[in-house]
Amino acid sequence: MKVIALIYGEEQRWESASEEERTAMYARYQAFAETADGKILDGAELAPTRTATTVRVRDGETVVTDGPYAETKEQLGGFYLLEVDSLDEAAELAARIPGAATGAVEIRAGRMEES
Repeated sequence: MKVIALIYGEEQRWESASEEERTAMYARYQAFAETADGKILDGAELAPTRTATTVRVRDGETVVTDGPYAETKEQLGGFYLLEVDSLDEAAELAARIPGAATGAVEIRAGRMEES
């Protein structure tokens, strides 16, 4: 089953971190990836929310605005796409993602296609 792990954290905290702190955090993410037993299909750190663009279509009209959709305390900062046997396994992996210690990791399974 494919599960996405969405990593949320305080963007301001990351932006104010020293180069040494960032390097240490990247090392923790690398160590996580190396011990994930091939369960990671893909993943990426996202650009800051100030670079985001939101697209909506209302009554057939496309509206494009700068910025994220909503103001929140924690922002989406990255993701992993996982291939796991169960949501329990996904939760176990998500708990090991370094961002879970200071933010939150939301997991969601892809919808199964009906045959």
